[in-house]
Amino acid sequence: MMGNEVLTTDALQIDRELGQQLLYQMMMVRRFEEKSAELYTKEKIRGFLHLYIGEEAVAAGVMHYLKPEDNILCTYREHGQAIIRGIDLGAIMAELYGKQEGCSKGRGGSMHLFDTKTKFYGGNAIVAGHLPLAVGLALADKKMKRKQVTCCFFGEGAAAEGEFHEAMNLASLWQVPVLFVCENNLYAMGTALQYTHAVTDLKTKALGYGMPSASVDGMDLTAVLKAAKQAIKTVRESGKPFFLVCNTYRFRAHSMFDAELYREKAEVDEWKKRDPILQFTKYLRDHALLSDDELKKTENRIEKEIQTAVDFAEAGTWEPLDQLTRFVYSDPVKP
Repeated sequence: MMGNEVLTTDALQIDRELGQQLLYQMMMVRRFEEKSAELYTKEKIRGFLHLYIGEEAVAAGVMHYLKPEDNILCTYREHGQAIIRGIDLGAIMAELYGKQEGCSKGRGGSMHLFDTKTKFYGGNAIVAGHLPLAVGLALADKKMKRKQVTCCFFGEGAAAEGEFHEAMNLASLWQVPVLFVCENNLYAMGTALQYTHAVTDLKTKALGYGMPSASVDGMDLTAVLKAAKQAIKTVRESGKPFFLVCNTYRFRAHSMFDAELYREKAEVDEWKKRDPILQFTKYLRDHALLSDDELKKTENRIEKEIQTAVDFAEAGTWEPLDQLTRFVYSDPVKP
């Protein structure tokens, strides 16, 4: 039986318990999304579905250092963050199904996961629309003298939107504690980075706002952990914004409707060689922090938990027709 060896690298400590916790999180996100894709083909899940497969190290690495009182905002590709944040797995799956038991009462679906208990404020479908919200939440914390961080995840497509520049400018002008995390997967919805950004070294965009920034290999969990630890510490201690770029890659198409004509299969296959889950599994094995038996137990645990979530969603209920006007801000039009 292996002991609880500790590996220390540049102020980063990973022991057996932490290593396996992080691996479990990434594997859970991957398996949940694979199951979601399967259920989508069976028409159990409908509407939009954007998968995070390939980008798991970003969510796992950044969110490890966030506290329960910190705010989190995400894009419509938010299943990974929602799962790692601790939103009930059954409630997430029920939301994808459109059932009342979902975390957004079945009204949001895949793109609008929301949970006030965990301070998870979306799931936001409008590209870059949540960045100004992040600045507002961070400003509120500053006014209330709360030592909290607002973490805002978005893709590089959002960094070409006006809201990105407005949010960066105001965050720096008002000096609010917000961590902007750009998940640069190179293709946004389907256009390569070099065709949407005049300057492709995205971290340099922070220079115009006097904001500190860094970029990191988003396929390497240990690299993300180190970068995120420093970035979050900087925001929490200074009360000022920080821009972190995580260079990553989604293995699946933009959404289930995407024909994926903008990149070659060979390119995707090449990136899959850098699968963050496989890399971190090897990392743990190389440092005697993971046995075959432990890996198998983790896989079995995840399989059971996902099946329980699916069963919960299947047993969920549809909202009654007479409730469809709830949460609508204006009276329904009368004939």
